[in-house]
Amino acid sequence: MHSHTNETAATSTTAGVVTNGAGGSGAGAAGAHGSTEGKIRCIFLSEFHATAGCKISCQVPDNYISKDVFDAINVYIIPKQHLQRCILTVNAMDVKIVGYPVGIQDQQKYARNAFLFNLCFVCDSRARSVQYEPVVKKLSEYLIMMEEESCFLSREDDKRRLQNIFETVLRDLNERKVATIVEADNTIYLTIVMHKPDPPPVKDHMVPLLLANLRDAPLDNWDLTTQQILPYINGINHVARIAAEADVETDLVKSCIQNLVYYGVVQLLPILKYSNVYMTQNLKHLIQSASLSGACRKYVALRPDKTLPSVQRIFQFYASMTHGVTLRAICQRLCPQHHNIDERRMVIFGLQHRFIRCIHKYPVFTGSVPSGRQKMYTGLISFDEICCKTGLSPCTIERDIEKDTNVTVIWK
Repeated sequence: MHSHTNETAATSTTAGVVTNGAGGSGAGAAGAHGSTEGKIRCIFLSEFHATAGCKISCQVPDNYISKDVFDAINVYIIPKQHLQRCILTVNAMDVKIVGYPVGIQDQQKYARNAFLFNLCFVCDSRARSVQYEPVVKKLSEYLIMMEEESCFLSREDDKRRLQNIFETVLRDLNERKVATIVEADNTIYLTIVMHKPDPPPVKDHMVPLLLANLRDAPLDNWDLTTQQILPYINGINHVARIAAEADVETDLVKSCIQNLVYYGVVQLLPILKYSNVYMTQNLKHLIQSASLSGACRKYVALRPDKTLPSVQRIFQFYASMTHGVTLRAICQRLCPQHHNIDERRMVIFGLQHRFIRCIHKYPVFTGSVPSGRQKMYTGLISFDEICCKTGLSPCTIERDIEKDTNVTVIWK
């Protein structure tokens, strides 16, 4: 399976950079999506001038990207040759810039034997930008054609016409999601295709599970953050632990995992604890579908080289899950490992295919003025999230709650 993103690791204290290869699907990684739909704030053309170096040659509205901001990030706007002809997203200094850097080689036309430029759309730093990527690429290809035909970009005389184009595109895409450009005999139609909304925010206590065997894909196909965290995504580790073990900032891990959820390659599960209580739902599908039951037998086997566990044993295990019965109690009674069943993988498979769901505990403080950890006992923060936020073990929180007569626990 090919990745949705390709990244050449270019990061600094001020900029996060994501690149999407020319053959990719145009999906950004951590920095490329954001949490809100946002307008295009600015369109600019940057070029590498033979004497002035990297500069903005046309911008609408004027000076939206200041010289100070541009000077801090221009190494990512006009990048090295291997990053040309692919979508590149820079998230830095409160703006997100989506570009498509291009180099046109011609020894006769250009002073340095090539004309390097980048058409860029600018959004707010927290805005979604993935829907603009195909538009940036299409408009860039149009400008390449215009430059090759008539030096439209490299001639200073045409900068006013280019500014008119940018003004039309900026206005029409923001207002109507479509824009039409007519220049001489060339016409181009631009359309923003809106993507589905982001999944809910990823929290520290959530456990990502890969839904495809991405580890077999070449690491070069994945952005830097994904490469770092992929070995730790196993259906057991929660987000905070993955961040700690991979030595990656937690917010970056969350953004990356949210992106993987968006594209359906990761599912979020609750933390697997033996004190958890599960309830069954849609369990009949396990019996009705031979392919599903076969996949389940293989997945939950403790020793795949031994006789696979029977569907009846697996069904018995799932059917024992009910309100008030912990996973520990079920394991003590049914001894799944004696029947070549890995109970942890069985829980993961059940959650993944929605045979079961976890019943979460929510402490509620019923006294007058909460203090310390009691401030988290609102009925809105789950037990798992409290453990993650405080760094305390489940046993410690349990004892804390049991001793406090002003705390009631809701299961839901």
